[in-house]
Amino acid sequence: MALELRPNCECCDKDLPPESQAMICSFECTYCADCASTTLAGICPNCGGELVRRPIRPSAKLPSNPASTTRVLKAEGCQPSRAA
Repeated sequence: MALELRPNCECCDKDLPPESQAMICSFECTYCADCASTTLAGICPNCGGELVRRPIRPSAKLPSNPASTTRVLKAEGCQPSRAA
């Protein structure tokens, strides 16, 4: 099973195309690099796991393994990490 490659940041709703520098946790919660480093201090607000760089899927593989189109957004936004 391939990564979902979710299309947006769960905190700020910024678009994150497959080639973008997104950050994910082991459950594939997805954040833009700005929210992951500043607001969240590298910790997923959903599971408490580490946020790491999402791999970039080669563009030649996208037709047969497309990115997700389902947007996930925390309606209340993300609270700053206590570690920050």
